[in-house]
Amino acid sequence: MLTPIQYVYAYPHPAIATDIVVFGIDEGKLGVLLIKRGEEPFKGAWALPGGFLQPDETIEACARRELLEETGLSAEVRLVGLFSEPMRDPRERVVSAAYLACVDYRAARIRAGSDAAHAGWHLVAELPELAFDHAAIIAASRNRVRELAEAAPIATRLIPQPFTLAELQAAQEALLGRPLDKRNFRRDITARQWAIPANAQRRGKTRSAGVFATCSTNENDD
Repeated sequence: MLTPIQYVYAYPHPAIATDIVVFGIDEGKLGVLLIKRGEEPFKGAWALPGGFLQPDETIEACARRELLEETGLSAEVRLVGLFSEPMRDPRERVVSAAYLACVDYRAARIRAGSDAAHAGWHLVAELPELAFDHAAIIAASRNRVRELAEAAPIATRLIPQPFTLAELQAAQEALLGRPLDKRNFRRDITARQWAIPANAQRRGKTRSAGVFATCSTNENDD
């Protein structure tokens, strides 16, 4: 580990932090992972996982570390934006870099850690009162994830592999926040090569359906 260089400045320095919005879907409804704060400020309130940047890490590495420490999840993160209102944190001047991640809700193994007293999923449409400016961060992340979903197959990260096209469409609709025409959707993902046949069938209640997998050339396009 590198020893950070010590500097002395004549003007104040804001603290740098990260907040991470983790999306998942449950029965077609979009949810977000929240932690219950175990320390002040806002002790006992629901909030996003996150924390302060350490001297020897990048801001993205900080986001991944804090997510792992507070929820037990390891996930790829995407930048949402910076939040820098002067009074957003009552402790000191804190600038937060917000990130988002999409994970398979059913496969996620959540465990609260670090300064989180509890961690759990909440529907985006039914969020509790949140600490800090985390409601605004979630709103911005909703807009960002819509942009990502329009451009790349990020919806495949919300569902298990392999998946049916019905499952993929439900995930895409949850991210976009609107229904999609079945025929147009299937034509679109075929043209974009977002999914490829997995040469298998999944038996449903009335009939079997073909299953698909993420096309390897698209896995990191988002």
